Amino acid sequence: MIENFLRPPRSISDVAADLLRAFGLLSFVLAAVFFDVTDAGIVASALPGLVAPRFLGMRPWADMTLAGTLLVAAWSNVFDLYTSISWWDVVVHWAGTGVIAAGFYLMLGHAKIVPDPRAADFSMVAAVVLTTTIGLAAGALWEMVEWFGRAFISDRIFITYADTISDMAMGGLGSLCAGFVLALIPVLRTAPPAPWRGRGSLGE
Repeated sequence: MIENFLRPPRSISDVAADLLRAFGLLSFVLAAVFFDVTDAGIVASALPGLVAPRFLGMRPWADMTLAGTLLVAAWSNVFDLYTSISWWDVVVHWAGTGVIAAGFYLMLGHAKIVPDPRAADFSMVAAVVLTTTIGLAAGALWEMVEWFGRAFISDRIFITYADTISDMAMGGLGSLCAGFVLALIPVLRTAPPAPWRGRGSLGE
């Protein structure tokens, strides 16, 4: 993973992905200077997701999709788009949870907890099921974070029962779609790893 992170850009799309990461850091500075602490914290929460594709060795299009989606989700909070545009919350939860679930699956693949998508024993069905499960779990955790934020940090955070359920449902659907993307489209750039020999793997 360190080799992936230190790899120099080799194409215009690689440079574009790195510029998007740089914009993410600039976004945090702008949020800290021109908005309040809560907004800066929300933008900061997206920063680990911006560098993760570098460590994972994701292809530029997948890298920019993940990073761009997280930045849109963060700035949507800053500009209150979730409350000012009725359908925006649903779309962002669908896309945001999907890319996060896919990213976590790839991280687990690097850790050899699940089969890497490039491995010979990779299971398409397991990838779809596990990515969907990861997304549902991440969605539930996020709703808990939102509840905590509204209860103890800021009443600007919008929460209703219907909003919570719809967010989790759309996040699960987005994760299902992301699972199919992982199963059908190469998202990692490096050569396939040696066959994974873990006993009782989730991909078997």
